[in-house]
Amino acid sequence: MKLTALQIKASKPKDKAYKLMDGAGLYLLVNKAGHKYWRYNYRFMGKHKTLSMGIFPDISLKEARDLHYQARKLLSEGIDPSMQRKLDKAIKVQQAENSFEVIAKEWIEKQRPIWAKSHVVSVEGRLRNHVYDYIGSRPIVDITAPELLAMLKPLELVGYNETAHRIRSVCGQVFRYAIVTGRAERDPSADLKGALTPVKKGCFAALTDPKDIGGLLRAIEGYTGDFVTKCALRLAPLVFVRPGELRHAEWSEIDFEKEEWLIPAEKMKMKADHIVPLSEQAMSILRETQEVTGQGAASKYVFPSVRTRLRPMSENTVNAALRRMGYTRDEMTGHGFRAMASTLLNEQGFNEDWIELQLAHAQRNKVRAAYNRAKYLPQRKQMMQQWADYLDRLRVGADIIPFYSNG
Repeated sequence: MKLTALQIKASKPKDKAYKLMDGAGLYLLVNKAGHKYWRYNYRFMGKHKTLSMGIFPDISLKEARDLHYQARKLLSEGIDPSMQRKLDKAIKVQQAENSFEVIAKEWIEKQRPIWAKSHVVSVEGRLRNHVYDYIGSRPIVDITAPELLAMLKPLELVGYNETAHRIRSVCGQVFRYAIVTGRAERDPSADLKGALTPVKKGCFAALTDPKDIGGLLRAIEGYTGDFVTKCALRLAPLVFVRPGELRHAEWSEIDFEKEEWLIPAEKMKMKADHIVPLSEQAMSILRETQEVTGQGAASKYVFPSVRTRLRPMSENTVNAALRRMGYTRDEMTGHGFRAMASTLLNEQGFNEDWIELQLAHAQRNKVRAAYNRAKYLPQRKQMMQQWADYLDRLRVGADIIPFYSNG
């Protein structure tokens, strides 16, 4: 007679373990403590074997019968259900070991010695923020192009087309690493060519008209979003650094006595230490910021993430704030603060070498390429202070006049 759910619930522990038979080898074992285990007795190649099928009530009577049916079907096909379970478990373990996230992290460790620290952080951030939640646990061999497209579409919908392309590129490198290490056969990211919205080529958008710059500075002063983001926006026009260098700034790099910011070589695109002279205005902003992010054991980054102080600000934070203030990506970008400074400083007659050194640009001239982080430092300090004073005048709407003369 077949078991009923009522019989199972009513079963009580006895002095010895006992079985409640359901037929065809399936039974419920009730031990002395009252715990109930589903078992299936069968014979395979002349040997008596038992297959564990879970604990009641985690596995209901119906679920136990379904598992029993599947096991009997395997037997009818000449397959030992116990061995098949071990094989399935081994496959799952192998798939977990060959998941996209595992392989991606392995690939990053291979590249870490040759990548700039800032690039490592950037790649890890993109994968953590935009990829792992979607395909991180998936076996890399099973990931398809449509999955990747579905993962990237939300970025396109909010206008982060360039970020979508960069993430596709990073994923492609992970897939190619998996191919050469024998864990994948092809790169599905290659199938996305033409499927993503193209990115406009050309220079980063920047405001270069003094009147427009004044308006931007006033908009930043009136920014009502996150305080740390506002501090980053206020500092960006004063330091000429790349967005990645700004958001990865650490308090240990700021010398408040010398009024300088020393960015180590591993964070710089040109792989050379870089000194940023800090104007009075920049120092004032940093002191304000320090009161919020420079206190406590976890106060590493000047501009930490809004989620945790253990990571730097997101790469999209500054651009998102500019959009919130009404500036489109064709008008102004976080990178555009560099172009803004370069354009106006050159127009006002500042020495080209001072400007290029402060922008940490590669020098085409071999003589100039003998890079010295302190080269022209007194002149650059003066230039940075004059620039900061000029921006102050633009912000308050003063008459626009030249602020430097070679004379």
